[in-house]
Amino acid sequence: MATRDTHQEHLGHVVFITAAAAIGGFLFGYDSSVINGAVVGIQKHFAVGPVEIGIVVAIALLGSAVGAWTGGRLADRWGRTRTMQVAAALFAISSIGQMLPFTVYDLALWRVLAGVAIGMASVLGPAYIAEVAPPAYRGRLGSFQQLAIVLGIAVSQLVNYVIARLAGGDVNNPLWGLEAWQWMLGACVVPALLYWLFAANIPESPRYLVMAGRDQQARKVLAEVEGAGVDLDVRLREIHQVLRTEEKPTLRDLRGSALGLLPIVWVGIILSVFQQFVGINVIFYYSSVLWQSVGITQANSLLISFSSSVINIIGTFIAIALVDRIGRKPLLLIGSAGMAVSLATAAWAFSAAETVNGSPQLPSPQGPIALVAANAFVLFFALSWGVVVWVLLGEMFPNRIRAAALGVAASAQWIANWAITVTFPVLSEWNLPLTYAMYAGFAVLSFLFVTRWVRETKGRRLEEMG
Repeated sequence: MATRDTHQEHLGHVVFITAAAAIGGFLFGYDSSVINGAVVGIQKHFAVGPVEIGIVVAIALLGSAVGAWTGGRLADRWGRTRTMQVAAALFAISSIGQMLPFTVYDLALWRVLAGVAIGMASVLGPAYIAEVAPPAYRGRLGSFQQLAIVLGIAVSQLVNYVIARLAGGDVNNPLWGLEAWQWMLGACVVPALLYWLFAANIPESPRYLVMAGRDQQARKVLAEVEGAGVDLDVRLREIHQVLRTEEKPTLRDLRGSALGLLPIVWVGIILSVFQQFVGINVIFYYSSVLWQSVGITQANSLLISFSSSVINIIGTFIAIALVDRIGRKPLLLIGSAGMAVSLATAAWAFSAAETVNGSPQLPSPQGPIALVAANAFVLFFALSWGVVVWVLLGEMFPNRIRAAALGVAASAQWIANWAITVTFPVLSEWNLPLTYAMYAGFAVLSFLFVTRWVRETKGRRLEEMG
């Protein structure tokens, strides 16, 4: 009985520190999607057009690329938990800056700073969790990061809806001395401060402590996270051995005959690009604008955005449950087929929009069909490409190039995300149905690509990849 109680206490401690680190993922999801509710307010407040609003929304993604690139290096120099505190501080400062902008230009700069924090959080959480989680629980604890991201997206949409309702349903209405959209952007300071507080109180990664020559502290942390039955001397020797023999891959190691890169690297890049080119982040960044463009009120459009976020969470749980059972490739194919059908259906429904008394409206039955199709798209993405691409990117590359190849693929994903996000306002104003038809076309292409080029990695050891 005492042994079981000790085991449960130990596991509870590991779950706590893992969840604390995953708050960075929550902020990642929250801060990247909170702009959804504020887009209309920003556009009206600063009297800007679709080009400017697209830049303001998408520019954070360029900051994210910088944050992802520098976050790992800072974590190796300053430590994982201290770098988390820096990211939390950047989150808090940028939230206040976005809440109180003077012009659309300084708002864009604050968005860049928020993006840097997002990029840092996107690498800090998974790295820390992998380094403190016991091997027996690493897979399940590692899923905390993705779960935290989708929870952050959902909570941001719920907060946006509540703030809009408090302001009478219009995000440009005054609320406590500011316009409602400003409170939406400023609310992120609360979870940012919580992230800082938890990061200041969780133990440092034992791997970093060994790198820094602090073996006694590393021994103490290993005892806390791996339990009393672990031979700490053996574990410390293992970490020292890995650090001595570890050779960090460079971009030069990725060179090959296929357009300058190894074929497997191109597979990773194209997977990352397709994950974004199906238009998923249009839903999370612009869905309130999308639904208002076809006649839905502001408050109801934010409620729809929240429901889509809940569906995103459900789909993520489905993916976690199935990815090791039916495999990576079947899930991707199911997702691509489902996204293609649902996006094509949404494009057809949006084509029926008509102007009534000067306002756009979707007639029946196209209105309900568009809503179902959009949420079906989110579900099929979440149960497949949302989770599986990250699983594949962590598995598919040979050991000697894994880190460098993953960095290139992740960078391609940020750039593709930026391209879709910055172009949607202009494309949707030009022709919304054709824009969604284009995303459906990318879903079809993704199905063909997976069928031809993606190999199944289920059940294979990492050493077998090549």
